[in-house]
Amino acid sequence: MCRPLAVFTLLLLLTGCSPLNQENYAQLQPGMSKAEVERLLGGPDECSAALGVASCTWGDEQRFISVQYAGDKVLMFSAKGLK
Repeated sequence: MCRPLAVFTLLLLLTGCSPLNQENYAQLQPGMSKAEVERLLGGPDECSAALGVASCTWGDEQRFISVQYAGDKVLMFSAKGLK
């Protein structure tokens, strides 16, 4: 009987530690380097690049942070579903 409670508590702790939150999003600033962003959010889940512009995303379609870079610097960013 305690097992479901333990599993729920573990899942709650894991989701609470996600870097995909409003606090981290608020720390993003234009001009930050890719390394600074990755220290804050961890490695991206997906990136694509063309002609010196890159777009990287952390999360999925329901909850994400997306960062666009010009060279190595943040150009703009957006998010959806953050808590």
